[in-house]
Amino acid sequence: MHATIRRYESVDQSRTDELIKKVNTGLVPLLSKLPGFAGYRFIDHGQGVMTSIGIFETEAQADESSRIAANWVTEEKLGELVPKSPQITSGLVVAQADRELAAV
Repeated sequence: MHATIRRYESVDQSRTDELIKKVNTGLVPLLSKLPGFAGYRFIDHGQGVMTSIGIFETEAQADESSRIAANWVTEEKLGELVPKSPQITSGLVVAQADRELAAV
């Protein structure tokens, strides 16, 4: 498994709800259809900082997810919400644990 972490800074804090909705309804469906998709998380740190974590079977698939995400930001004209390119880190997942959450 490979992970790609994208850290976005200077996100328009007055429009984070809009961005979160767009990510959930637009980007997540695109990424989840990619070959090797294993998971995705989008984290709001506050203060205009957000991070996404994508998990894929191969490094090439993880890299493709970054290309898809960058194209999506451009196509959706989100430059005002996300004015800076993200810092991208990726690598081999060397330890992992998941717990199935009980349905409420």
